Parts: sequence; C-alpha cells; structure tokens
Amino acid sequence: MPAAGTVTTRAGWNLWTRILFRACVVYFGLFCLLLTSIPFVLLGILGPWIGGQDDEWALSVTDPVTGWVGRTFFGVDSVLHRDSGAGDQAAIWVLVFCILVVAVVATAVWTAVDRHVRHPRLLAWFTLFLRVCLGGQMLSYGFAKLIPTQMPGPTLAQLLQPYGDLSPASVLWLQIGSSPAYEMALGAVEVVAGLLLFVPRTAVLGAAVSLASMAQVFLTDMTYDIPEKLLSAHLLLISLVLLAPYLRRLVDVFVRQRPCEPLASPALFTDRRRIRIALWVQVAISIWIAVGSGYWRGVVWQEQYAPDSPKSQLYGIWDVRDFTLDGRPAPPLTTDVNRWQRLVFDAPGEATYQRMNGELVPALADFQPDGQLELATMTGMTEGAGGNAGSQPPFATLHAEQPAPDRLSLRGELNGRPVAITLERVDLNSFVLRSRGFHWVEDYPYFR
Repeated sequence: MPAAGTVTTRAGWNLWTRILFRACVVYFGLFCLLLTSIPFVLLGILGPWIGGQDDEWALSVTDPVTGWVGRTFFGVDSVLHRDSGAGDQAAIWVLVFCILVVAVVATAVWTAVDRHVRHPRLLAWFTLFLRVCLGGQMLSYGFAKLIPTQMPGPTLAQLLQPYGDLSPASVLWLQIGSSPAYEMALGAVEVVAGLLLFVPRTAVLGAAVSLASMAQVFLTDMTYDIPEKLLSAHLLLISLVLLAPYLRRLVDVFVRQRPCEPLASPALFTDRRRIRIALWVQVAISIWIAVGSGYWRGVVWQEQYAPDSPKSQLYGIWDVRDFTLDGRPAPPLTTDVNRWQRLVFDAPGEATYQRMNGELVPALADFQPDGQLELATMTGMTEGAGGNAGSQPPFATLHAEQPAPDRLSLRGELNGRPVAITLERVDLNSFVLRSRGFHWVEDYPYFR
C-alpha cells in the first residue's frame, strides 16, 4: 500500500489532460532552467562566490538563437543587454516564443509516440521541480523585501525630484521604499510561501499563498510598467499549475463546504524510508536557500542602506547661498546655465548638482587626501564606479572647507573657470516624507 498522505491516480488521464501535462513539462521545464535565476538561487550562500552576481548565464548561451529568430521572424535586434537587469527585454520575449514553439512540437511528438495513459511518477517529480523553482524564487525575492534592499527609500537627490518627473516604476519603488515596514510585510508573506512549498504536507498552502502574492506582484508590474512582467506572470502560472490537481477539492472545502481527500503532494517513492529522506532533503534545500538569500541581503543592507552604512564625508543636501564665477557674483536666475542651485552628497564617491532650472545631474566625486574634491561626469560605464573618476576628466576641481558643520566653502575651477561657492546644509527633517512619522490619533487627514 502507498504511504499515508500520498496521492494516487489509478484511472487513466483523458487525451487533453495528457497533452496539457506534457506541454507544461516541456514549457515550464525550459522556462525555469533558462529564464529564472533558479540555478543561481540553489547555490545558496555560495552563489556570489561561485557565479558572481551573474544569474543570466543560461541566457548568454541562447543569445545567438534569439538574435537570429528576432531578426528573421520579428525584424528586431533581440540581443540580450547584460547590463540592463530588465526581465522584459526583446531577447527574453523572443526566447519565450522559442520555448513555446519547442513545447508545442515536443508535445505533439511525445503524444504521437507515447501510449501511456498517465504519468504518475513524472507528475511527482515534475511537481517537486516546480515547487523548488517557485519556492526558490519566493525565498529570494522575499528576503529582498524582508531585509528591505529591493526597494530602498528615496535618496537625497530623489527628495528634490519633482513628482511629475518620476516614472511609474520609480513611483512604486519609492512608495514602498518609503515604508520599510510595509516592504518587510510583503517580503514576509513571500518567505512564508516559499518555505511552505518545500514541505509536501504544506505545499498546497504554499502554492495558494504564492498565487495570492504573485497576483499582487503581477498586477503592480502591469500597472506600474515594471520590467519583470514575464517572470511574475510565469510564477503566477506555476502557482496555478501546482494548484490545478486540487482545485476540485479546494472548491469542495471552501465553497461547497464538503469534506475532501488530503491535499498532499504526489509521493516520489512508495517506500516510507525514501519518502522521509526526500522530505528532509527538501527541508534542507529550503534552509540552504533561505540562509543564502538572507545572508547576502543582509550584506547588501549593511553596506548600502543601514543607518551606519558608508556615506559621503560631506553627506547631505547643500543649498548654494553665493556663487561667484570668473570673479563676478552670479544671481540665482533660472536662466543661468552655469550657476548651481544645490549640491548633494549621499553615497560614497558620488554627488549630484542641481542646475537653476531644477535639473539634477549625477557626478562622480573623488575626495583627495589634501581636501581637494574632483567632480567628473557620470556615464553609464562609470556609474557605480565607487567614486573613482578613472579616465573621466574632472569638470570641477575644488578645495572644500567647512568653517562650521552646516557651512561649506568650495573654491577652485569649474569647466576651466575660477569659481567660489558658499553652501549651507539643509535640515533633512524639513522634508515631510522623512519627518512625518506614524500617528495613531489624527483629527484631520494629513495630505501634502
């Protein structure tokens, strides 16, 4: 007899069930291996050491194929942009199309040559495969929110950016990042769903929680134009695939209020000892992934977002009080293309200056030991270079002095012209977004 809690299906599947199952095996099998970071996530804490931060290695293998298909059938340049990080690139859409074509052809051939009327053992292993894939993604993205690093709060420069200049994606990111507790709650739900998926007895509950969570993620991706629509849609579909065998029983319980059979995952083996070993292996994998995801997100938090994380030595927003160029004071006119309105120092090695028309311009900031400050143009190649201007020639070479903690004097050259700038530090608590806080009692709504 099969072990308790196993699901057996002795009756043969109808033709359409067999076709749909085989298509799912091929399509989602290829998708999980080629289009998600599953192999990277399974490396756990060793991931960044073994594979660096590159979790798109599989896509580079298929790049020649997607490039040819894109040019031949769609007339687009579908080359993977490895510096992008976006999951909705043309190359990925073309690859999904290729996977779909392969799945259709493979399913037709499989159905033509295979006379089996059901695949109970393959169903068990395929279910486990999908649980691991979905669970790994839920843990990875869940810890990115539980340890709030995926959607950080607004930078100092973003506090100065007009709301109308923000993209919908930035609005969502800053909205959630402005409330770390809310972001952590979202992450906790995803982490719980991921952990539940790795235990056979709770896998159905984990799939249901994942379905609800990914429905919300997919909705925000679609309505805020987040470039991860393909991934969130497929994680949503995987949740539905995992729930599909139990839909009738779930309806019996929650809608018709009738008793149902146990909602257990199909057993990988008939031997109880092997079933127990498989259970502990799954639990160990979940712990391994959780520890790895949590550890590396903690490292990122400590290095970039924690209160004591490294910051620029002139950290803050500085209002320009006096601006002298070529020995002549420059009045604060919005038409002046040379004068600055503000200067912002936030992350180490970076700065942002605000022109008089309100434009925010990022720059590299290199602080020399003698107190000299060099500002260089930040390009796509130098962004995030840690403050080393490298081959970028500085457009400003300034000597920085602080006569008082909230006063700053800069003297030197700006674009080859002598300049003297006097600045005053802005109180960051003057921004309501940073100082408003939480209130149990509010006699009137506070909207600004």
